[in-house]
Amino acid sequence: MSFETPLPPYNASDPHATFLNASCLDFLLIELVPLAYRLATEFSESDEKPDDEERNDVAYRRLELLGYRVGQGLVERFSRDRPRFTDTLDVIKFLCKDLWTLVFRKQIDNLKTNHRGVYVLTDNLFQPFRRMSTEAGGPAVSRARPFLWFPSGLIRGALASMNITATVHAETLELPGATFQIKTSTAKS
Repeated sequence: MSFETPLPPYNASDPHATFLNASCLDFLLIELVPLAYRLATEFSESDEKPDDEERNDVAYRRLELLGYRVGQGLVERFSRDRPRFTDTLDVIKFLCKDLWTLVFRKQIDNLKTNHRGVYVLTDNLFQPFRRMSTEAGGPAVSRARPFLWFPSGLIRGALASMNITATVHAETLELPGATFQIKTSTAKS
């Protein structure tokens, strides 16, 4: 295990600052999905085993809500020393550069917008997917989708903490890449 030194914009001289080892966060993200599925099975409302669609829905809600809370907390912690954001695009840039670097140790590779409230964030080497085994085509991509639910919630929570109501849709077509589409409430169809 290694202990990384904090990168700017984090105040290393803050006596109340606590930092998390990157390996611990990786292991946590790896275990969140199986845990959510186990809890979905254990706490099903009926005595019978829930079907796959019901388990997916329960796991999605649990992971997305966990990510939402984490996103809110991170933004409250790391944007307090910054001037207030004036534009939604500035908030998205903060998310792509600073927040993504804090959580996944790299910036978003590509940000696209239609200037009508829709933003597409692309990460070509998404950290949780780097160590996943892949096989051409099939099951690897479908097995990887639940690992996008927590980061989707993280994005939505971070935006909500900065007074932006949005929906986040995540997908992966080829590992280790991930794409997050953000539609703000002001988005025009």
